[in-house]
Formats: sequence, structure tokens, C-alpha cells
Amino acid sequence: MRTSTLALILPLALLGATATPALAQGAGSAATTDAAPAVGAMAPDFTAAWADASGPGAAPLSLADYRGQVVVLAFYPKDRSSGCTAELHKFRDDYDTLFGDGVVVLPISVDDVESHGSWAKDDNFPFRMIADTELTVAGLYGSKAEGRPMASRTVFVIAPDGRVAWRDMRFNALSEKAYTALASAVASARGQD
Repeated sequence: MRTSTLALILPLALLGATATPALAQGAGSAATTDAAPAVGAMAPDFTAAWADASGPGAAPLSLADYRGQVVVLAFYPKDRSSGCTAELHKFRDDYDTLFGDGVVVLPISVDDVESHGSWAKDDNFPFRMIADTELTVAGLYGSKAEGRPMASRTVFVIAPDGRVAWRDMRFNALSEKAYTALASAVASARGQD
């Protein structure tokens, strides 16, 4: 017998409680999409520490620093985990095909700048990696993993005007279709230059 979401929420409402976002979206939801900026909305600005293959950045970066460029924000759970390694290796290996010149790719996780710098150096990543140790940026983008101290795997393409051009709230790092959709979204956003 199937129970509808409404049947689960109604008893809570009668008790004066409210449904959690996960209940409202259905069990197993990875990210709280209600908090994520919609396509067409301004991308929330943030300032955060970062590292690349040369080590931690001297000064924090802000999303606003990249206004006028296409930006890909790629939230992922943990440095060096299997799915995250597959995703960032794909970004590195197919950079020209997926993104092209002038596109800023910013992978983001809960890991600190030391972890990011070490991994970027070991795996020769050509991008800055954002340290979101308090999940502040993930919160702005509806990308906190529910019940876990890490980000969900989500990807946002930000157009040169600072608006969200595309988002995938359940990016599948092991699916070629996910990368094809991402490349198409980046190409479309590049056309807005």
C-alpha cells in the first residue's frame, strides 16, 4: 500500500508541526532544492578561502570577482572519495570539451584549503577549489546534504550577468549524460557573453 506525501504531512499539520523539506520532497532527497536559487535568479554572492595546485590562495575569492564570465559551481561531498575523484578527473581531462576558454570552474566541498591544495597538486587540477568548511556556501545554494556534514553533489552554471543559467540538484558524476547536459548548459551560457 502506497502512502501519499499529503497523508504523511497532514497529521503533522494537525499537531502544529511543519514538514521538513526532505519530507515535502520525498524520502531520499539529497539536497534541499527549496533553498537553491532558481534558474534565472541572481546567484548568491559569497566570499571563501580556496586552494589550487600551488597551495592555499593568499586572499579569499568572491563570486562577484567573476562577473562577466561563465562560472561553474560544482558542489561535491569529499576530497579524494571515489565519485568526487571521477567528477573532478572528468572536469580536468575534458576541460576544453566541457567548459572551454574563459569559463571559471570552482569545485566546492567541506574540505579545508590544505586538503584541496594537496589533492589539486597530486591530481594536477587546473582550477581553484573552494573550502566551505562550515557549509555556508552550500547553504546558499540548497546543496547541504541532509543529515550529513557535507555538501550534496550539485552543479550550477552562472551566466556572465550573474544569474543562474542552469542547475542540476542531483548531478550524477558517473553518467556521461550529466556531462553532456553540463557542456550544453555552459555553451548556452557562453552564448550570452
